[in-house]
Amino acid sequence: MKPGINRDAVLWSESESARGKRPVLVMLHGWSYDETHLYRRITPRLPKELVVASVRARIPEAGGYAWFPSSGNPIGDPQPQVANAATEDVLDWVSGIDAPSIGLLGFSQGGAMVHQLMRQAPERFAYGVSLAGFVVRDHQPGDTTLARIRPPVYWGRGDNDWVIPDDAVKRTERWLQEHATAEIQVYPGLSHDVAGPEIGDLAAFITDHIGQV
Repeated sequence: MKPGINRDAVLWSESESARGKRPVLVMLHGWSYDETHLYRRITPRLPKELVVASVRARIPEAGGYAWFPSSGNPIGDPQPQVANAATEDVLDWVSGIDAPSIGLLGFSQGGAMVHQLMRQAPERFAYGVSLAGFVVRDHQPGDTTLARIRPPVYWGRGDNDWVIPDDAVKRTERWLQEHATAEIQVYPGLSHDVAGPEIGDLAAFITDHIGQV
């Protein structure tokens, strides 16, 4: 698979001429979805000054797309080199964005990408939102910087989510305690999904941190 983000598939909330110098939120979908999944569900609840860019992963799988292919990459524990290759693709694309601040939001595999992007470029992103996501079993030089600056991260998941294994959940809890200023929310009855009060809570989090650089 040729590396790189399909720039023509990025779903923007504003035309290029209307973006100006406004803050940007990069959305990263989960396994088997595409750039429309989070965009349709979350964008209407976000601050109007925010420009949303929803990105399509490059690997076709299960009727959609994936950041990490299922073969050889267990749920919640992808190979670091696979995760880092996907991360480098996104960072290369992000390098072309001119904005006062950039935030990240991802679901499941996309949530893992949020953490990995912050680890590879610890001072590039204003905040991260990880929904039913997890931290890759990896060490990055940027971890030291994150432990010092502790950027704001929202981690939301359901107590009825049986997709992400317990060891990945525990790994993520430990990592966030050491590397971020984390807001952690566990939603009763929520499965592996983004729904209900979580959407309002993440929108409030983004509103609070939209101006940070």
